[in-house]
Amino acid sequence: MGVKVYGIPHSTATLRVLAAIHEKELEYELVPVDLRSGAHKQEPFISINPFGQIPAFEDGDLTLFESRAITKYIAYTNEGKGTSLISKQGKEMANLAVWMEVEAHQFDPVSTKLSWELVYKGFFGMEIDNAVVEENEAKLAKVLDVYEVRLAKSKYLAGDSFTLADLHHLPGFQYLNGTKVKHLFDERPHVSAWCKDILARPAWEKVMALQKQA
Repeated sequence: MGVKVYGIPHSTATLRVLAAIHEKELEYELVPVDLRSGAHKQEPFISINPFGQIPAFEDGDLTLFESRAITKYIAYTNEGKGTSLISKQGKEMANLAVWMEVEAHQFDPVSTKLSWELVYKGFFGMEIDNAVVEENEAKLAKVLDVYEVRLAKSKYLAGDSFTLADLHHLPGFQYLNGTKVKHLFDERPHVSAWCKDILARPAWEKVMALQKQA
């Protein structure tokens, strides 16, 4: 019996978990959570994630929430399966930890704001706040400048192997890739090559196929 993921395949956080599962080639069940009805704020979901946010995760009697914590659990407990995604070797482990923190604290807040303005607001028929877009586009440019320097030295953020540090960017890249800020990635050759590489991974393509079916 596989693990259970509670969420929807349009949620960036849920997509992050699904990407890790597919990289590890694990069996799983995706349990839809009806956000429109507020199911994520009610029992039984609230017992799994008391903050009422997707995704949540079950593996036997273990329940987890917070997508990055879930991907770490998946990577460490399935070390011999699929793609490694982690490193336990001194300097490599340290680099992995650094770039996972960078994604969470530097890239994701900006990416999330831009995705809300340029993607999600369109779904809800809401007006885009151009001032917010302009501000966060400038912030994203600065983050990607740092990435460009880093990726000139190694194929992936934490070294020469694809890891969670790269994987955690995938949902944000996927959404921003279809917006006007795509040029920020394209203008930086090492960032551009890296984005194309990780977005073309077979595991991610399977996640995107699942999203299209939803």
